[in-house]
Amino acid sequence: MLENFAARVRSLEPEGAYRMLARARALEAEGREIIHLEIGQPDGPTFDHISRAGIRAIEDGQTRYSPAAGLERLREAIAREAGARRGIEVRPSQVVVGPGAKPALFFPTLALIEAGDEVIYPDPGFPTYAAMIAVAGGTPVPVPLREEHDFGVDLELLAERVGSRTRLIILNSPSNPTGGVLARPALEQIAELVIRHGIWVISDEIYARLTYDVEALSIASLPGMAERTIICDGFSKTYAMTGWRLGFGIMPQALAERVELLLTHAVGSTATFTQVAGLAAIDGPQDPVVQVVGEYRRRRDLMVEGLNAIPGVRCRTPQGAFYAFPNIMAFGRDSEWLADYLLEEAGVAVLAGSGFGRAGEGYLRLCFAASQDSIRAALARMSEALARLGPS
Repeated sequence: MLENFAARVRSLEPEGAYRMLARARALEAEGREIIHLEIGQPDGPTFDHISRAGIRAIEDGQTRYSPAAGLERLREAIAREAGARRGIEVRPSQVVVGPGAKPALFFPTLALIEAGDEVIYPDPGFPTYAAMIAVAGGTPVPVPLREEHDFGVDLELLAERVGSRTRLIILNSPSNPTGGVLARPALEQIAELVIRHGIWVISDEIYARLTYDVEALSIASLPGMAERTIICDGFSKTYAMTGWRLGFGIMPQALAERVELLLTHAVGSTATFTQVAGLAAIDGPQDPVVQVVGEYRRRRDLMVEGLNAIPGVRCRTPQGAFYAFPNIMAFGRDSEWLADYLLEEAGVAVLAGSGFGRAGEGYLRLCFAASQDSIRAALARMSEALARLGPS
């Protein structure tokens, strides 16, 4: 029956994280104890003042439809806070709120890409990038992120792959899965290339506040880039609100109007009480964010040190997000096989780097948004299991 489906959905595949989570849950149902390092979400609850604001909103009856682009007061707050943090002026009319950050990736792509247009995206990268390009009818053009360049964009290769059909470039800094952060010189070179060729940019900045010793600069803040950049951001990672489904896009007003129409016809609107909780996140105390980032730093250092102590594993220190991306090529097995091995033999759920693109082969992704005790236990189990396997 597959041939009866439209071509745009035939190539869609599930995200590896959900496949691995399902397998890990099945093993837990059999009585196995599994340490979860596969799902990219904070291990702690939503900050209390945010949850209480959402609960009060429900109790007050704020459970009805909202405007498709979001509550005006939330759009105003996002424009103020997100603009100030990036050093750019943002008007509320440029902000589109959605149920999660993915609409700010998917819908601008649908609004901009015609059949045959080429879209450049990072490899390894978030699996939704390639999926949304294909659904929009575009041609995905991956550009590898090199370990030897701290998983930065290969700028020479990027320039080579920009052509007359290039319509859009996708950036993700800090990166999922590598934790790499694009430095200003790289962003300046990309901006010059984009302006010269008249290309759009989607800048996925969902991890922008989760950085360690570096700043995650937005390409939208560079001269000439605000009018050709779509910023994708949200509340999930910073405020531990993954299940609330609340994100936003910042883009030129004319594009925001088109994206609002896509939201209208696709999802209608975002839950009102969720948006009230988001307003509390922006306007409330930010100390919990600072504290959580400090804890992530400690967990990062623990995980990276532990991984590098395992014979056959080497791991660069990520500058942002909450992922380690160790190189496991020394074991002579593909990354999917090794992820399965660690789940079955060590009871540790991790993701294969190949699930993030061809250039992710030879790596694993481990989320360090887990307790230090869990990380220590996972490292001990992995060390024992990999010792049995032995580097080739």
